[in-house]
Amino acid sequence: MHIKELYPDVITEDLDYEFKAVLNPDNPVKWAKTIVGYANGNGGVMFVGVSNDGEAFGIELDELDKTKNLIAKINDRHIFPHARFQYMMRSVDANAERFVLAVKVIQADSILRYREGDFNETVYIKGDGNTPPATPEEIIALYKRKYGVDNETTEIVYDEKNWTEYISLCKEYRDDSSIPTLKDLQNEEIVSKDGFAKSGFVMFSDDYNREDSLICCRLWKGKQKTVTVLDSERFRGSLSKVFQETFNFIERNTKTGWKKTENGGREEVRAYPKEAVREALVNAIAHRDYSIAGTQIDVDIYSDRIEIVSPGSWLLPKNYEEYPIGSIPSIRRNTIIAACLDMANLMERGGTGFQTMIESYKDCEEHLQPVVSIYPGFLNLRLYDRLYTENVLNGDKTDTDLIIEILKIEGAKSVRELQALTKYNSRSQFLSEVINPLIASGVIYRDGNIKSPKARIKLKNK
Repeated sequence: MHIKELYPDVITEDLDYEFKAVLNPDNPVKWAKTIVGYANGNGGVMFVGVSNDGEAFGIELDELDKTKNLIAKINDRHIFPHARFQYMMRSVDANAERFVLAVKVIQADSILRYREGDFNETVYIKGDGNTPPATPEEIIALYKRKYGVDNETTEIVYDEKNWTEYISLCKEYRDDSSIPTLKDLQNEEIVSKDGFAKSGFVMFSDDYNREDSLICCRLWKGKQKTVTVLDSERFRGSLSKVFQETFNFIERNTKTGWKKTENGGREEVRAYPKEAVREALVNAIAHRDYSIAGTQIDVDIYSDRIEIVSPGSWLLPKNYEEYPIGSIPSIRRNTIIAACLDMANLMERGGTGFQTMIESYKDCEEHLQPVVSIYPGFLNLRLYDRLYTENVLNGDKTDTDLIIEILKIEGAKSVRELQALTKYNSRSQFLSEVINPLIASGVIYRDGNIKSPKARIKLKNK
């Protein structure tokens, strides 16, 4: 009988499953390292009574009890902290005389070691088909995944003059424009009682310049990633600085329009609610997995949406869509970074940040509502442009008609914003073939200096 007849999802050994014919009590490290490796990773199942090629021959009932007792003894004597298990057994014969024992190892909250003697401890990690000892670099990465990168007390003493960017952030977003006192920071454990900054708070200091704070921003022409990038920036430095610079990039590359009010006036309408953009960006910075080397937060602006992609798996047990609106539990991957953002009045407690985004889109149709997409190792938060008009942008109109229509609907635009909505890659060609003829005919005019990026194109009758 093959193992898949007992467990249909199990076909061969991999990162989640491992087969053992028997557990040797005389050389326990041969199989106990599998338990340690699973506990240090995402958990897994070790099947006893199964050959390497997946043949489930089983073990007798008395051997079943002996095996469970052996696992308990080795766990008690050699594995620290102790692993946690769940046992399952299934018969391989009609008379129920032989069984496969499935030992489900639960993912541990701390790092497990296999101990032989007083001074010989080994950390194991699960590989595909093997369970090797972890290298020092892998142990550091494992530590960061278990405990986060931000909760270690450093030897850096907190001094306001080295956190001016963070203080400016607090002044801008705190209701009373105040700055946190040393006592405030200590109460939130951002700074130790001895005055030393936690590692997450160091990431907000003025001279922080490591790659793990990198945010890459791009403005694309159209609704997909193409060869045409209209604007791009790479921001690195303190988390205070990269937040502000990324927010400014989004602001300058998104639109503002107008709608008529009941009394005949006009009301400003932003393509993206300011609070939604802020919450999305704060969420990415607070919850990204900083232990994954060589990654960054990506902000991509398309003609109809913004996508903010951050490294790190979704921490909650159910998908985003399975939680009722307003009831998403709060789980913080980086407790100190989140506390710093909360201290600056940028991060909502209790998981209400997503609710804030939903509220800011409450008057929009369903297809414009924010979307959270979960991928292995990444999270994509998507905000839709409330001013995007599908039939105008994709209809059978000339570029000249399109420009006039956009200006009627959305109001004044820069040349760059208008060019992004057309087929033109060349600014000079766009000016000579579309903008300048419209100006010459008196349909539109340029408000501002021709060389100024602040100059806006307006309809003559507006």
